[in-house]
Amino acid sequence: MGVLISLIAIAVLTLVGLVGGSVPGLRYVFGVVLPYIAIATFLVGVVIRIIRWARAPVPFKITTTAGQAKSLDFIRQNKFDSPSNFWGVVGRMALEILFFRSLFRNTKADLKDNSKLVYGEDKWLWAFSLMFHWSFLIIFLRHFRFFTEPIPFFVPLLQGLDGFFEFGLPIVYITNLLIVAGVTYLFFRRIFNEKVKYISLPADYFPLLLIAGIAITGILMRYFFKTDLVGIKELTVGLLSLSPSAPAETISSMFYIHLFFVCSLMIYFPMSKLVHMTGVFFSPTRNMANDNRMKHYENPWDDEFKKEYYALHYHTYDEYEDEFRKFMKAVDLPLEKEEEDVK
Repeated sequence: MGVLISLIAIAVLTLVGLVGGSVPGLRYVFGVVLPYIAIATFLVGVVIRIIRWARAPVPFKITTTAGQAKSLDFIRQNKFDSPSNFWGVVGRMALEILFFRSLFRNTKADLKDNSKLVYGEDKWLWAFSLMFHWSFLIIFLRHFRFFTEPIPFFVPLLQGLDGFFEFGLPIVYITNLLIVAGVTYLFFRRIFNEKVKYISLPADYFPLLLIAGIAITGILMRYFFKTDLVGIKELTVGLLSLSPSAPAETISSMFYIHLFFVCSLMIYFPMSKLVHMTGVFFSPTRNMANDNRMKHYENPWDDEFKKEYYALHYHTYDEYEDEFRKFMKAVDLPLEKEEEDVK
C-alpha cells in the first residue's frame, strides 16, 4: 500500500509539472515563484530543525563505542571507534559522514531451514548507499554550471573525472548511471526484503521515487529530450541573483517536470527523514568523546532548570505504597511496610 500511495503521488507531481510547463500562463509560477517558495521553505525548515537539535539537552554521556577506549598506556586505543578527544571525534564524524563507517559493519540475520538464526555480513547496502549519496553530491556540484557565472573551477574538474570514459554523445557521466542504480537498489530492497518491507511506510518510498524522478528526468533532458540550456541558465542565474526574468519559451516541458520534482523535494526535505543529512552532526552518540573516566560530565539541565528541578515535589515510593496499599494487598503484591508499621 505504501508503494502504491507513493507511485500515485509521483504520478500526480509529474502531471502537475507537465501542466505547469505546457500552459504559458503557469510557466512563470513554476519557473520563478515556486522555486523561491521551495528555497525559503527548505532554509527555514532546516534552520528550525537545527535550532531544536542544538537546544535539546543531553543529560547523559551516551557515546556509542565500538572499540577499545583510552585506558592504560600499554593498551592500544581505537581512536576512531572510541575517541577520547576532539580530533578523534572529528575523525570519527568524517568517516561516518563521508564513508558510512557504521553502515559498513552492518549485519543481516536470516532463518536457515526455518529454525536456525544465522548472522552474516551485508555489504551491499553500504556499497549502494555510498554510491547513491556520492553520486547525488557530485551531480549537485556539477549543476553549479547552471547557477553561477563564471563557472566555478571545480565544475570542469568534476565533469572531466565523471566523464572519464568518454563514451556516448553527449558524454555519459558515470554518476548518472550510479545514482539510478543506487536508488533502484534502495527502493527494491524495501519491496523484496520482508523485514524491511514490514517497517516501511509511504514516507520511506516517496523520497526514493522522488529522487529517482529527478535523476531520470535529468537524464532524459540530457540525452533524449533536448531543451534550451541557455534559457535555463538565464532563468537559474536570475533566480539566485534575485533578479528573475520570465522563462524562455524554448524551455521544454521536461525541464518543468524536473524543476517541479526538485522543488517538491526541497519543500518535503525539512519534514522528512532526509533531514538526517544535517541531523547526523547533532547526534550525541556520534559527536561526543568517550572520556567518561577522564572528565566529569555535567548535566546541561542543571544550569537552566536547577531551581525548578529541586522545587518539584516527587511522589516517593512510600507515598505510593500508602496510597495503593489496599489494592496491592488485595493482589498479594509485596509491601515494604506492614499495616502495623503504618499505624
